[in-house]
Amino acid sequence: MSIKIKTFASLSCALALSFGVASAAHAAGANAISVKDAWVRWLPNNLPAAGYATLVNASDKPVDLVDISSNDYGDAMLHQTVSNGSSQKMVMVDKLTVPAHGQVSIAPGGYHVMLEDAKHKIAPGETVHLTLKFSDGETLDTPFAVKSPAQTK
Repeated sequence: MSIKIKTFASLSCALALSFGVASAAHAAGANAISVKDAWVRWLPNNLPAAGYATLVNASDKPVDLVDISSNDYGDAMLHQTVSNGSSQKMVMVDKLTVPAHGQVSIAPGGYHVMLEDAKHKIAPGETVHLTLKFSDGETLDTPFAVKSPAQTK
């Protein structure tokens, strides 16, 4: 009987430790992505704005940005500016991969977040929030500083 109790106690400890390791691994994964230098280029007359930032991945695996939303805008979509020789066009992008131990820039002339249908008056000097959702389940509510075109040169 005492062997069964010791075995049960050992199994219980092993299970508790394995759940602790899994929780620690999940917690470490929860902070895999960070955002820096987030800002929005504001345009007058309720014209669409564009959001920019740098996404940094501290994890060992690539992570995809898969969705963007905002309580400040009706529509938030990831676009990429693509050059076709003498012309450029914007195309919608379903995801953006942030490489393991790397970063990706959402910057003028490349990837950008197209922001349309502002839900309230937005002006330079304010902060808007975008919710970034990633393929690993992480969601970041990210503040973006609103800048006028003159402030972005």
